[in-house]
Amino acid sequence: MTSYRKYILWFAQEHVDFRVQEFDSLVKMFGLQVRRLTEQTLKPFWLVEFRDKEAALKYASRSVLLRAIFELYAHANNLTEFHETLRNHVDTNRHALAGYFRPDTSFKIVVETYNKHFSQREKVAKIESMDYLPIEGTVNLKNPQVEWWYIEFWGLDPTDVPPEPKDILFGRLLASGQRHLIKDLSLKQRKFIGNTSMDAQLSLLMANQAMVREGDLVFDPFVGTGSLLVSAAKWGGYVLGADIDYMMVHARCRPSRITQKVREKDESIRANLKQYGCADRYVDVVVADFSNRLWHPRISFDSIITDPPYGIREATEKVETKNSSKDNSRREDMVHYPSTSHYSLQSLYGDLLEFAARHLRLGGRLVCWLPFHREDYDPKMVPHHQYLNLLANSEQPLTGNTARRLLTYEKCSEYSSPDRSLASATQMSTLPQDFRDRYFNNDLESRKDRRMRKAEQREQGRVEMEARGKIPSNGRSKKCSLNKARFN
Repeated sequence: MTSYRKYILWFAQEHVDFRVQEFDSLVKMFGLQVRRLTEQTLKPFWLVEFRDKEAALKYASRSVLLRAIFELYAHANNLTEFHETLRNHVDTNRHALAGYFRPDTSFKIVVETYNKHFSQREKVAKIESMDYLPIEGTVNLKNPQVEWWYIEFWGLDPTDVPPEPKDILFGRLLASGQRHLIKDLSLKQRKFIGNTSMDAQLSLLMANQAMVREGDLVFDPFVGTGSLLVSAAKWGGYVLGADIDYMMVHARCRPSRITQKVREKDESIRANLKQYGCADRYVDVVVADFSNRLWHPRISFDSIITDPPYGIREATEKVETKNSSKDNSRREDMVHYPSTSHYSLQSLYGDLLEFAARHLRLGGRLVCWLPFHREDYDPKMVPHHQYLNLLANSEQPLTGNTARRLLTYEKCSEYSSPDRSLASATQMSTLPQDFRDRYFNNDLESRKDRRMRKAEQREQGRVEMEARGKIPSNGRSKKCSLNKARFN
């Protein structure tokens, strides 16, 4: 029977609230046997036990929040105990570690600290304090065969740094996480983007929480510019999307980049996938109204990942049928532009959960965002469905007053009653106020009052400058001239 081996997980200290959810999702997706030893999940360094090295490498092969994973050699809370533990580990496992200490094996030792700065001289002193290590190889700082890491954790509060480190760790670098994909899939170099394109890190994180595997069929009902499809395809999924905005789906909407006047002819969601070598994973993107049923009852998705519109940068709308008493003068060859009406968030999320309950395979996941105002948040606001289990609820702050929560659901049983009413299957408390109205009109002062107040301040400043004999410059006209110069 193989015993568990201890490892150090080093996480990036951002999106901390999503860390446990991604870890648990990947562990379940790969079926890993793991024990988490660190209880304080806010720490950037976790101690975990994997069944074997292959399990640790599988986790590192998908994690976006993970910086690196190390094989643990020593862990203590003070230097005396640390050196004793490390010395004993090396002596006990000298035969197993002999390959890393050979003369023909190059190495380097990295000193890493959190919440404490070390000078180069202090780092060298830390390395020299471990002179008992039987390392015989040559130093290679650029491309070593073995990397040893000495880590000190000095707490999380920069205003209350303890006199001694809380954790001292030493280990061998095993693998790095997948954070390089954040730069590889950056929106800055992407062919087709819009005002609401999801950044690469969050879209990859959503795909991980949806447990997208090789060959999965992934659907985004509010696809926009397809950022979530790119991440799902990068993990091996076949992607399908839909959106009510014809101009967005066909990449004929207004460009989002300030330096771009018109869209290029080859911009499209498929072009984005082709840019990242995933064109073969593209199934299709259709123009569709999510409030009206389009999909065949037998179609089944492995996962649904989406970011519904909030009504701020993109409208929340649905197709509306109007009954008119006027005679219909339309001809068959005439272009029809359907009427749209407001699609409330409560109705939208009710329809989304109902759709997921109908079309997800058993065990499939729905991952979506829910916007809210912080002072209004109540756990009862989170929608529930009798065929979906809520597994994760993580918060991402947006502005001072607003935030959004990433909700992860898993289908727990087959949808057995196609005619079941929405009200009986989905439970969602009434939102205190429409998110858009709350966003624009419920501040301490309205947008109009704020503009008038700032205009009065500018005028008062101009008068004071003239009284001091200075000539005020028209900053607004200069800014407009600069913007015009960019396009001339």
